[in-house]
Parts: sequence; structure tokens; C-alpha cells
Amino acid sequence: MDLFDRTFRLHNILKHAHFPVSRSHLQEKLECSRATANRIIRDMRNYLGAPIEFDREAGGYHYAPRGELLYELPGLWFNASELQALLAVQQLLAEVQPGLLENQINPLRERIQEILKSKHMGCAEVSKRVRILSMAARRTDPDHFKIVAGAVLQHKCLNLTYHSRSRNATTQRTVSPQRLTRYRENWYLDAWDHGKQALRSFAVECIQYVRQLDKPAKQISEKRLDDHFAAAYGIFAGKPKHTAILRFTPERARWVAEEIWHPQQKSSFVNGNYMLEVPYSDSRELVMDILKHGPEVQVLAPETLRQEVVELLKQALSRQRQK
Repeated sequence: MDLFDRTFRLHNILKHAHFPVSRSHLQEKLECSRATANRIIRDMRNYLGAPIEFDREAGGYHYAPRGELLYELPGLWFNASELQALLAVQQLLAEVQPGLLENQINPLRERIQEILKSKHMGCAEVSKRVRILSMAARRTDPDHFKIVAGAVLQHKCLNLTYHSRSRNATTQRTVSPQRLTRYRENWYLDAWDHGKQALRSFAVECIQYVRQLDKPAKQISEKRLDDHFAAAYGIFAGKPKHTAILRFTPERARWVAEEIWHPQQKSSFVNGNYMLEVPYSDSRELVMDILKHGPEVQVLAPETLRQEVVELLKQALSRQRQK
């Protein structure tokens, strides 16, 4: 452990301590001698402005209070494992959306690489050891993404031209951005649609033109957003109208029982079968997920969902029989 790591660790010990920490305990945690511990404490006081005080009665060190603010080390501090994790995240982002925010991330990535090299830790292994295999990811225009993301963070309205795949129609929209959502390897903009006077979700790759307006966005409460976008199954949002009851075979249960289909799902085992209850508003995405399990799943309720799955299976069988 070098001076950088010991300084970082000492800061975290004092920051999270609920009572003064003895010098012997600090030596043990910092893996150093008494003289080294004293030098680190002195240097933090002198060069980093750390308000480290020694409580003679308690026989230990602590951070002196500074009103309601907690002392933080100046600048950005990462230990070795955190730096490696940050590089791994950068690699994940590069794999998920090549070129997305590359210009903004590269300077930080290069700085991190310099720090890691100074600690004799290589960076080349990150790209070799971390992989993302994207399935059905749709390409997002980087310029559109930056404008949308900027408007979300700056609380500004957007004017956009949007192509709806379901209706195969292109419309002009003025929206108040609320959130950016990464869902199943694709980006979605959750926003208040001023024309519809309602909350809507827009696939970012379907935005053909976008411009940020010099107009404050309408703010929707977190609770209302969660009620609309997170209460029901999948990306087709809205308050749940139904609850799907699904029964998976014991063989399929070994996989499905480990999955989270929805935060409010209910599950149980009955005679070896896995029972799953999921709230939903729009059945489209739920049906697709049910169908991928083939004969290993049965829809018990509601009857409308069951019939929808049956009809699609009939159509699929009919098409497969065609020559």
C-alpha cells in the first residue's frame, strides 16, 4: 500500500467513524508504522486541510465538525480497485454504444490510465477481459443523444420530429424531458408531451430531428413518473390494469425464479412449478416474453392474455407450415 492508498483509506476511516479512532487501530488498518501514520496525519492537516484532531480523553483521532458539511478530500480520489472499475465502466459504455460521448470520456480515461501506470497497474487487460454482447440494440444518433441528454439535465423543452414504428407515422412534438432510460440495450426519453397533455416514452433512435428550446421544461413529480413509467410491466407504461399469472415448469423454474420481471411481482412454488404474478398495462411486451419460453410456461390469467398468446401461437404454427 502506497502513500496515495493510505491517505485515501485514512480519510474513509475518519469520515465514517462514530467515535475517535486509536493510533494503533489506524496503524493496523493502514498497514504501517507509528511514524508513518503520524506523517500521513501531519501531511493531511498541512497540505490537504484535513480537520484531524486528537481527543486525549478518548485516546483517538477524529474529524472536527465544520457545521453541517463533512470534510472531503480535494479533487477526485479513487483507490486502485475503484479506478479499475471506472475503466471497466468506460469499456462497457464503449461496447454498448460505440462513439457515444467518446470525446467527453477520453480525457478522463487517459488521466485514469496515467494514474494506474504510476501505480504499476496495466490498463490493457480491461478491454480484453470485459465484454458486452449486445442483442437487438438499435443505433442511436450521438448528436441527437447529446441534445436530448442536455435538455434532460438542464430542464429545457425539446422540439422533435418523431417516427412511430407502431403507427408508421411521423409527427412533430414539443415535450418536457423528465428522464433518460436505458432499457433492454436501447435508450428511451420519458417526457411530458405538450400536444397530448400526457406522459409519453420516446425511443431515442426514432427521433429524426431534435432541437432544444429556450423554455423551461414542465416538472413532473418523481412519484407521478414512477406511477406511470414503473408501475406496470415493460416499456409500455401506464398504471397497471391487469395482473398476469404465469406457471412455469420445474425445469424452466431453475432460470426464471432468479429473474426480476417487475419490482412488484409476486412469486411462489406450487408442486415444483414456479408461479409468477406480474402487473401490466399493455400486453405487447409481456406477450413477447411469454412466447420465448415456449411450452415451458402457461398463462393462467387473465383470460384475455391467455387467448392473445394462443392466437399468436396459432398464427406462428400456420406460417411455419406454409411452403
